[in-house]
Formats: sequence, C-alpha cells, structure tokens
Amino acid sequence: MDNRTITAVADRTGERLDALLPRLFPELSRSAAQKLIGDGQVLVEGKAVKKNYRATAGERLTLTLPEPEEAAPQPQDIPLDIVYEDGDLIVVNKPRGLVVHPAAGHADGTLVNALLWHCGDSLSGVGGEKRPGIVHRIDKDTSGLLAVAKNDFAHRSLSEQLARHSMFRIYEAVVYGHMRENSGTVRAPLGRNPADRKRMAVVPGGREAVTHWEVLARYRGYTHLRCRLETGRTHQIRVHMAYIGHPLAGDLDYGLRRPDRGLSGQCLHARELELTHPRTGERLRFAAPLPEYFTDFLARLGPKEQ
Repeated sequence: MDNRTITAVADRTGERLDALLPRLFPELSRSAAQKLIGDGQVLVEGKAVKKNYRATAGERLTLTLPEPEEAAPQPQDIPLDIVYEDGDLIVVNKPRGLVVHPAAGHADGTLVNALLWHCGDSLSGVGGEKRPGIVHRIDKDTSGLLAVAKNDFAHRSLSEQLARHSMFRIYEAVVYGHMRENSGTVRAPLGRNPADRKRMAVVPGGREAVTHWEVLARYRGYTHLRCRLETGRTHQIRVHMAYIGHPLAGDLDYGLRRPDRGLSGQCLHARELELTHPRTGERLRFAAPLPEYFTDFLARLGPKEQ
C-alpha cells in the first residue's frame, strides 16, 4: 500500500505529542496517533520519539500515513435489466454509461453496487470484495450482455470457459470508413500503450488477441459490423478496429477524439452471449436487442449502400 507524508509545526510547548497530533489533524484519533508514534512514523525534527514526548513550539513534525483503504462496495438500488437468473448464474444487459465495478473515479453507482442490492451475499467471492461475481467486463460506454457468477463454483466454470474460448461473445459495432471485404479476422497482440498506460495498443510481445468480423450493412462513410471475440482483452474490438484503420464511431480514445452525431462514446453493443451452464452442462444462448442510442445512430447515417 502506498504511503503519504504530511508535515506540521508544533504550536504549543509542553503538550504530549499523542494529544497534539489529533488536535492538528482531526482525522487522527489519539490511539491512532499513539500507534503512529510507536511505529516510528512520526518524526520530530527528523528523529523518532516516544509516545510520551512533549513538544516544543516551533518543532517540525513529519508524519507518514498509510493511504486510506477503499471501502467495500455497498448495495445500491440501481435498476437491472436481468436476462436470465438461477441459483448459479445471472445474465444482465448492461446499459451504456454504467461502470461494471468500483474503480478510481467511480466509487459507487456501478453494476456491482446494483448486483449487491439484488443478490445480497449470493455472489462469487473469487474476484475479491471489490468485484463480487464479476467474471468478465465491458467498458462503461459499451452496452450489452454480461454473465455474473453467484457462487465460486460457477465463477470457476465460467472463467475456464473464457480461457478455453468456449464462451462465445458477439458484438455489433459501427466503424468509420467503408470496409472493402465482407468479413475478416484481426490477429494482433495487445498490451498497454507505452506512451499512455491508460490505453491499450497493438504491441510486440503483447497478449494474443483475435477478433473475427463481418459486415452487416454499409452506409456512406460508415460500416455496421458483427464482431466475434475469440479472446477477450481489454478494449480488444476498439483497438483492433482502429489498428486496421476503421476505429469505432464515437470512440474518443481510439477514434477521432471528438463527439460524432450525438454519440458520447463508442458505438458498441454486446449483442449475443453463449455459454455452458456451470451445473447442468446445458448450452445457453442469450441475445440483447440493439439499444436506442445504437439504432438512433444508424438512423442518422441515412440509407444503406448497396
């Protein structure tokens, strides 16, 4: 865990250090101050002191504090579009704009918060308390289907299916430009962009990534695609399409970096999901209709090209 260092100057003479610190820093209790002093995390003029040390006005104090731990996500009454649910599995149709799990800048209001409200303690713990039940993810501005595990048995089964590529995930997307071929495959390894760690890129030595695509319709300046993931890397479809010169419409990270015809993010929807039920072995297939933002965007593109 990262630490942070703060400094202060004693403003009184004769006051015990374990009383002075809580007065200067109200977030510190006296017992917390005593622990910091006992652990050598409080220096007076650069030197460690004992708990009963009495300060002199003007002395420089240096405290090393651990960064506060993020609180475990809490249940929140956020509506869920549930496509399927039983004792092992829940499949949801995630709306665009909803973050899957808490992360920097999104402490709450996520799909995980909604799942905790709906499922209570009935979620897998394999992913840790910050990601209960989460087996795979889709981006905030990507809509569509997600499978969530309600127990560890189901989680392990679904994770194995992902690893074996036997969980089929099919997306629909709108990309810039006119795709000449009717179908194709992108095989290009993905890793962190060395120039921007928040973004992904095709990089030598990256993780294997394979995306199969086919054209559903062509419009002037745009192509409507069906994409099937063989692997499931972060931002895979977005990066692969940009790599072949056809970034997703509205993608501000990998595309034109400006809003397009009312789109506030990439035009990408997880349309179909096929998996084997962890307990029964039955093959299940789910589909989620294109959401309104997607169909409205297609309508604004005008007539299809022949």
